[in-house]
Amino acid sequence: MRIVQKYGGTSVGSIERIRHIAGLVAAARADGAHQLVVVVSAMGGETNRLLNLARELTPTPASREMDALVATGEQVSAALLAIELNRLGIPAYSFTGSQAGFFTDGPHSRARIRRIESSHLQRRLDRGEVPVVTGFQGVDDDGNITTLGRGGSDTSAVALAVALQADRCDIYTDVDGIFTTDPRVVPEARKLTHICYEEMLELASLGAKVLQTRSVELAMRYRMPVCLRSSFTDGAGTLVTEEESAMERAAVTGIAFHRDEAKITVRGIPDHPGIASNVLGPIAEAEINVDVIVQNVSEQGFTDMTFTVSHEDYTTTMALMRELQPSLGAREVLGDTGIGKVSLVGVGMRSHAGVARKMFETLANNDVNIQMITTSEIKITVVVEEAVIDRAVQALHAAFHLEQEG
Repeated sequence: MRIVQKYGGTSVGSIERIRHIAGLVAAARADGAHQLVVVVSAMGGETNRLLNLARELTPTPASREMDALVATGEQVSAALLAIELNRLGIPAYSFTGSQAGFFTDGPHSRARIRRIESSHLQRRLDRGEVPVVTGFQGVDDDGNITTLGRGGSDTSAVALAVALQADRCDIYTDVDGIFTTDPRVVPEARKLTHICYEEMLELASLGAKVLQTRSVELAMRYRMPVCLRSSFTDGAGTLVTEEESAMERAAVTGIAFHRDEAKITVRGIPDHPGIASNVLGPIAEAEINVDVIVQNVSEQGFTDMTFTVSHEDYTTTMALMRELQPSLGAREVLGDTGIGKVSLVGVGMRSHAGVARKMFETLANNDVNIQMITTSEIKITVVVEEAVIDRAVQALHAAFHLEQEG
């Protein structure tokens, strides 16, 4: 059996934990994972430490040099783990992203993997060796170090599992698996034994931080089974695979929420064909992601458009909208940073009526005002005040009995 294991920053956060991870690798080999590849993140807090060092020099460091800087964090983890594995008698070799064959496109800090040239890793595996690969990074066509963005080690691990035709990709973290919602908000939240790719993709994109969205997209595209499990406790974790057939499915599988949101409203725009493109096109050109979008019904030839962006992009987007306001003919641009999203997710929504009504009634009964709504086949998302997110999640979790199986 061939398995790719990925260990996050908390899992490799100290020498003691690296020793523990080496023991897990040894145990996996003993349990039948005869060919094992390990992908590691930087030690917990290391990436932030490196970023802060650069910002002590300048608030706007060159993006190329920032990638070269932060990539060193994973190299430390990989080398230390390889050293410990060799001490245990397990032949192991550390590889940077470029040495492992990760070739990416150009944008620094948000590069995407184009291809993986993994034949040399395959030869290592055939000799019984354990490659220990730095996650989160690669190299562009000009030889520059690139990074994949926050959580990019998850994507590195899944992509490597696909390239090496592994049987499974195990993501080790500091939680026991995927829960119906965040147990810190709802202590009764239940750990799921299985979740399908579609549900996991929605939960990840809507605020659940257990897996990076791009890693789930890759796993779904190539049907790579992913198991999320704890590196600190024994347990089967949660398996992310294709949807299982069942006699009946619960309407809702989980609840995601996201506090890092801001809302922008462009009011009094002359309503004519192309107005949405005129507003959102420049935002896309600035490589800013827009999430929920609502356009009001036209009134006397004018309309309003409201959309959400991340807190990180709020200041830039507001400046851009105010710059565009005269050319758009808009009356005013308003912003609100005190909002967040709450989302119900479940493939069972396809065959269950009344989920939206129950959600809205539950929120109303708990004095939660809905500002915006967006839906898809397997999700319902509402934008609410950030201050009431916990109350909303707790009420919805109880209303849909997510603490119970089935």
